[in-house]
Order: sequence, then structure tokens, then C-alpha cells
Amino acid sequence: MWRSLHKRRLTSSQIILFGFACVILVGALLLMLPVSSRDGTVTTPLDCLFTSTSAVCVTGLVVYDTATHWSAFGQAVILLLIQIGGMGVITVAVAITMASGKKISLMQRSTMQDAISAHQVGGIVRFTGFILRGIFLFELLGTLALMTVFLPEFGLRGIWLAVFHSVSAFCNAGFDLMGTESPFSSLTAYSEHPVVNITVMLLIVIGGIGFLTWQDIRHNGIHLGRYRMQSKVILTVSGILIVLPAAYFFFFEFGSLPFAQRFWGSLFQAVTPRTAGFNTLNLTSLSETGRMVTCLLMLTGGSPGSTAGGMKTTTLAVLVSCAAAIFRKRENGQFFGRRITDETVKNAVTVFLMYITLFLAGGMMISRAENLPLLTCLFESASAVGTVGLTLGITPGLGTVSRLVLICLMFFGRVGGLTLIFATLPANKNTLSKLPLEKITVG
Repeated sequence: MWRSLHKRRLTSSQIILFGFACVILVGALLLMLPVSSRDGTVTTPLDCLFTSTSAVCVTGLVVYDTATHWSAFGQAVILLLIQIGGMGVITVAVAITMASGKKISLMQRSTMQDAISAHQVGGIVRFTGFILRGIFLFELLGTLALMTVFLPEFGLRGIWLAVFHSVSAFCNAGFDLMGTESPFSSLTAYSEHPVVNITVMLLIVIGGIGFLTWQDIRHNGIHLGRYRMQSKVILTVSGILIVLPAAYFFFFEFGSLPFAQRFWGSLFQAVTPRTAGFNTLNLTSLSETGRMVTCLLMLTGGSPGSTAGGMKTTTLAVLVSCAAAIFRKRENGQFFGRRITDETVKNAVTVFLMYITLFLAGGMMISRAENLPLLTCLFESASAVGTVGLTLGITPGLGTVSRLVLICLMFFGRVGGLTLIFATLPANKNTLSKLPLEKITVG
């Protein structure tokens, strides 16, 4: 596969795009097999494509309840797709190449660098091994923690439930198998359970902060001053985007609930839009303000080089820093005594504009096609493009056009804004000549 793609002279961005598309199509074909459904019938191609896209893009939006519609084989296929999507198609391909003992070419290293947002090609193979060990370690620890809850309640089936939910949470997917108790119930039965809440939230956060941040934490421990600027920004923004929304939900959305349910529900609701898709409370009870806050969190998503989607915490941080620089009449935005390059600012603005455009266009198209309230449809489109999976319950009832819109949003949201742009637009050859400069007034 690598050689054939290399001969076609595809760019790294195009290889990433092509890889995700191929895995989605293969997953859809597997889910179409009669053995994949619980009743042994063939699931329609569009529904299989939707489910496969949602799994590979680690979103969690579903048209069928995962526990009641899909057989054990179908659930295993979905879990495998989630794992591949969370790790990244290129990471999986490199891991297979490493396991087979073959040499990793320079082209593969360069593609891997783009896939995980690494700063340099040097040491990328060793870093890939570190990523793989970290992924399986955290998923194993999550499985063991969840087994203490699910084994007493479900017997031996609790092992499968623990594995599935650990992988789904770490990969920020949001697929669940709790529908046997109540379809589409997610983790609402455990809204006050400390072990389930803490385990799932930690898996979501660890999976969403990015592999480069893992490396900083491993090498530097509690010495935050030695961290890369990017890691400092990620940890700071991630902390803010957990604490402030949690306080809002606690005081303004869930005030009528008992304290334990209110506390865990508020904290979980602040974490899960980053971009996991589980829920422990009924989201339809949120006010319009609460839904909009959740939309903004879903659009922001996780961090670069992580299992999460969205436009990324660093994009938001760069935009805020540039705005602060303008307010203070500084030439450049800055973090922790380091300035931001103009190229980074341009990339951030481009990614932000792309996600906002997809978010608004997708929501309006669904609202028009289904004749549903715009805010409800914007919630679904934010969930799709942010690869979150939270829903207000309208996804299973959507028509063909709306499902195709969500499929496109999930795909675009997972491969990443810049990857999509670089893969689809032709590269512009650098020239020494420049157009005449003229100022334009903004604001």
C-alpha cells in the first residue's frame, strides 16, 4: 500500500485522507454482513456507512442502538474501527510495518509526522512505539477500573463491557453498550457512580491532550517550566475549558438535582464535549444557553496529535492570544514568554473559519431538510464536525440527505482542517514575485 501510494506521488495529507476513507468503506462492508446484526439481517448500506464513519472518526453518533442492533461480531467490528480511528490510520499502518520487521521509509516517517502533528521527523519511529505503549497501557488500566463495577453487575459480560467502554472513552468515541437496559441511554445509569465517572473522564482527558504532551509529562514530570510551550498551552486551556463550564452547569443547569448527581453530572458534562460523546444526564433538559455552551465546547474539541477531533485547543488559544496582542498593541501574540509565528496565526484563522462554516452550513441544511429547530440541528452538526457524538435524540430519525451531511461533517472533522485543505487544494509554487501591497480596513 505504501509503495503504491508513493508511486502515485500523493502528499502526506492525501495519504491520510485516503487511508481514513478506505477504512471507513471496509468497515461499512463488514457491518453490512448478516452476521453483524443481532437478528441476522442485512443492514442498509447508508446506515452501515454512517456507523462506520462515526466509529472511524471516533464520533459516537448512531442511527441504531449499538447494544441492541449489532451482534457480538458487529460490536467487535465497531470497536476495531474505533481503535483504528483513535490511534490514527497512519499510526496503525506504521505499527504493522514495525511489527513485520520491515524498515520504515523516509516517506512513511514524514507521513507519520503529519499524522500525529510531531515537530520533527527525527525519532518518529521511537515516538510511535511510545504512543502505542501508552495507548494500550491506559486502555488496560481503564478496563481494570471499569471491571470492578461491571463484573459484579453483569457477570462475565462485564469484561467485554469494560473493554469496550475503556477503548471508546480513551479514543474519545462515545459508543456504549448500555442500550440493553434502555436504548440510547449512554451512561445515565451511572450518573452518581464515582468510579465510572472518574475513570471515563480521565480516559477522555488523557486521550485528548495529545501524544506530544504525554512525552513532556513523561520526561519532565511536575517540572512544568521545562515543558514545550505547546504542552503548557494545551494543559492550561484544557483546564480552563473543564473548570469554567463545570461551574456553569453546576450553578445554572443542574441546580434541581441532588448534590452528588449535580456535582458529577456538571463535571462530566464539561469533559465529555472534548470530544467523547458519552452523557450521564439527559441533554434535552439543557436550556438553550446550555446547549450553546456545549456546542462551543464540541467545536473546540481536543488537542493536536490526540485521539480527539474538533478545531483543537491550540487553535482557540492562538486566536485569543492574537486578539489580546491587538488590544495591547503588540506585534505578535505570545505564550509563556514565546511569540507566535505569522504562519501559525494564518493556520489558526483558516481552521477556525472552516469549522465555523461547516458547523453553520451543516446545521442549516439539516434544519431545512428536516424542518426542525435550528439550534437543535446546530447541536447535531457541532457534534458531528467536532467528532463528539452528543445528541439531542434527532439523529436516528433523520432522512438520507441529513445523514449524508453528518457523514461528511464527521469525516472532515476527524481528518483535520489543515489536512483536508492541503489534500484537496493544489500546492501553490513559491515565487519570488509579490503582488503590490495595499491596506484594507477591518473592524
